[in-house]
Amino acid sequence: MKVLLVNGSPHLHGNTNSALQEMIKIFHAEGVETEVLHIGHKAVRGCIACRRCAQTGRCVFDDEVNAAAPKFAECDGLVIASPVYYASANATLIAFLDRLFFSTPFDKTMKVGASVVVARRGGLSSTFDELNKYFTICGMPVASSQYWNSVHGREPGEALQDGEGLQTMRTLARNMTFLMKAIALGKEKYGLPAKEPWIGTHFVR
Repeated sequence: MKVLLVNGSPHLHGNTNSALQEMIKIFHAEGVETEVLHIGHKAVRGCIACRRCAQTGRCVFDDEVNAAAPKFAECDGLVIASPVYYASANATLIAFLDRLFFSTPFDKTMKVGASVVVARRGGLSSTFDELNKYFTICGMPVASSQYWNSVHGREPGEALQDGEGLQTMRTLARNMTFLMKAIALGKEKYGLPAKEPWIGTHFVR
């Protein structure tokens, strides 16, 4: 099993990283390989809807998105973590995810997804919902915990004082590991769910 963790914070050693490290401890104890991508401090531009990726299978902008694509293809689970900015995720992370999910042609069905959000006080649940939408549009089961996947802290290190938040991260990692292993067994015995041809419907008459 392998999990790819995307850190959307511009601060490499901030509270978002602390939340992810708490998960990584559990993953390693469960025998799950991990890799962390730090995205929040990179220069990642947004999608321009050129649709060139439909022809080439990769984004026209050759940056962190194309570098992350094969890692995403190979992983069994994806964790997306972000600090909260104005009740939303880091804009750099959103640009990265828009392009990563749209430009990659491989089937994401049954890869397990989990979002993690960190804030001083508010905006956690709206950011949590925002990030989960990347999973639910492409057949990725969403891992849950004992509470919404969130940790509180503003200054570096403050998240380590959030006992419930850290416990939520540990529970999330255990639940995600269970889901990945259960899905691997299910795929071995039953295969993936049958797919219908896509029916693209819009409302312009």
